[in-house]
Amino acid sequence: MDEKKFPAEQFEANRPHLKAVAYRMLGSQSEAEDAVQEAWLRLSRSDAGAIDNFGGWLTTVVARICLDMLRQRKSRREEPLAFGDSVPEPAAPDASPDQEMVLADSIGLAMLVVLDTLTPAERIAFVLHDMFDLPFDEIGAIIDRSPVATRQLASRARRRVRGTPAVADRDLDEQRAVVDAFLAAARGGNFEALLAVLDPDVVVLADAAARRLGGSTEPHGAEAVARSFLGRAQAARPVLVDGALGLVVAPRGRLMLVVRLTFANGKIAKMEGVAEPEALAEMKLATLD
Repeated sequence: MDEKKFPAEQFEANRPHLKAVAYRMLGSQSEAEDAVQEAWLRLSRSDAGAIDNFGGWLTTVVARICLDMLRQRKSRREEPLAFGDSVPEPAAPDASPDQEMVLADSIGLAMLVVLDTLTPAERIAFVLHDMFDLPFDEIGAIIDRSPVATRQLASRARRRVRGTPAVADRDLDEQRAVVDAFLAAARGGNFEALLAVLDPDVVVLADAAARRLGGSTEPHGAEAVARSFLGRAQAARPVLVDGALGLVVAPRGRLMLVVRLTFANGKIAKMEGVAEPEALAEMKLATLD
């Protein structure tokens, strides 16, 4: 076999795995593609014949590239997006917004949102160990930590990802059913079904940034709130917000809006939209599943 062709074939065989690793670390398909391409460039400058474990070597290189990208990533706001609107322009030339959303949902969009709240080292440790079963000594070499310290990072990240509900499991299950029904009715434009899960005196509140995203109105009463959500909430997903059930709007896993929910008599009684960056940074988000 042509020696020059061999590394390319090996790289292509590993590309799907590398893209999966990079996407879970970065939460962005375009950035994941960039990381994989950089790994190829580094391979082309290396002595491929001296690499014993090709897949392991590439995974390590991609992980280090992702770590650098996470450390260098500057917080930036997405363009304004209404509460129920679709995701903006494609993240990569070969990825439509719908494809990106499907990819995010296949992993768990809420998971991507929570991962984005971790430190770079926590995220690398959690993703590589819990999602890809890499041993702590290998991960530690990537993030420059001892195996014991790496295990602690992954454990801390795991606790943050899973969170601790502030209500009993039964109450949380009942609230989740209400929220799922609300989202299904909103997306499907079912006015009567929306009324069924909203308290008659439900109120919607929003901070200044949230009002800029979703409009300046703050509807009160079940009928007004139901009308405001008809055909919307496509991008909203349920999560734990400070231990309580809430919603996030996070295009491609980048947190934009949190909606705190209050329940009364088995229905949604209050919705509070929060989009101010400082407030979002202080929230503890966790996955539900």
